[in-house]
Amino acid sequence: MSDLIKFAPYLLMFVVLYFFMIMPAQKKAKREKEFAQSLKVGDKIITIGGIHGKVVELSEATLVIETMSGKLKIDRSAISVEKTASIAVKKA
Repeated sequence: MSDLIKFAPYLLMFVVLYFFMIMPAQKKAKREKEFAQSLKVGDKIITIGGIHGKVVELSEATLVIETMSGKLKIDRSAISVEKTASIAVKKA
């Protein structure tokens, strides 16, 4: 019983850490992966670097976006889900 009491604060810290840091990070990663896989030609996006563009070509790992200055080939993981979602909310 005393061993359990000794480890209770550590167990409590792990539970709090899991629910406030690990679980939300896992949910965000899953949401970003699903978003990157659901992209289609014509979608307006914002990259992590802040570049705004419209998807013109898709491949397995990359996509080509059209910006005001030309076309860019970027990796699917370089798309910001939160910023792109805010574009859709502003228009709605």
